[in-house]
Amino acid sequence: MEQKKYLITGIGTDVGKTVVSAIVAQALEADYWKPIQSGELENSDSHKINRLTDENVHILPERYRLTEPMSPHASAAIDGVELQLSELTLPKTNRNLLIEGAGGLMVPINETDLLIDAFKIWNLPVIIVSRHYVGSINHTLMTIEALQNRGIAIKGLVFVGDENPATESFILNHTNVPFLMRIPIAREVTADFVQEQASKLKELNCL
Repeated sequence: MEQKKYLITGIGTDVGKTVVSAIVAQALEADYWKPIQSGELENSDSHKINRLTDENVHILPERYRLTEPMSPHASAAIDGVELQLSELTLPKTNRNLLIEGAGGLMVPINETDLLIDAFKIWNLPVIIVSRHYVGSINHTLMTIEALQNRGIAIKGLVFVGDENPATESFILNHTNVPFLMRIPIAREVTADFVQEQASKLKELNCL
C-alpha cells in the first residue's frame, strides 16, 4: 500500500492544530513527527499526541527541542542553538507519516528561513487547520495563497468548531481548496474523542 505523507499547519496559534494532528495520525495509523518543539518540553506536542492516540501511532523524536515558548528563532537564540534547514530532513519510515508544523507558515526558523521554506523542501501536501474568529478568513486565505505561491500542494481544509456557512462557503468557493472535515470543539480533549473523530475521518475516505 502506498505511503501517505502529510504536513499540518494552522492559520495561527491556538486553532486546534495539535488535536487535528492527533486525529489525522490516528486515522492513518501514522508516524508523527514534530520537527521543532519550542517550550513545554515536559508536556510537548509529541507527549500530547502520545496520550491521545493508541499504539498504532508512533512518535518520532523531535529534531530540535527548545526551552522557551517563543518563535523557534528566538527560543534557539536563548538556548545558543542555530536551527538549520539542512538539519530538518524527513525521517525515514515505511509507514504513513504526519508532520506538524510550529505555529503558522511564516514562523521564522532562523534569521533568514521561515517554516514554509522547510515545507517547500519537504514537498508534501499540506492540511490546513482553520478555526472561526474575527480575522480568520484573512488568515486562511493568506495561508492558502502563501502555499500556492510556492507551488506547495494543499490536501484540504479542516474547520474546527461550529459551522459558519458564510465564512466557510466564501473560503471554499474563493480558493477551490477541498473541504476535508469539521472537528467539533470538545469540552475535554480525550483519547476517546480522538478515536471517535478519527473513525469519522476514515469513513470520509478523503486522505
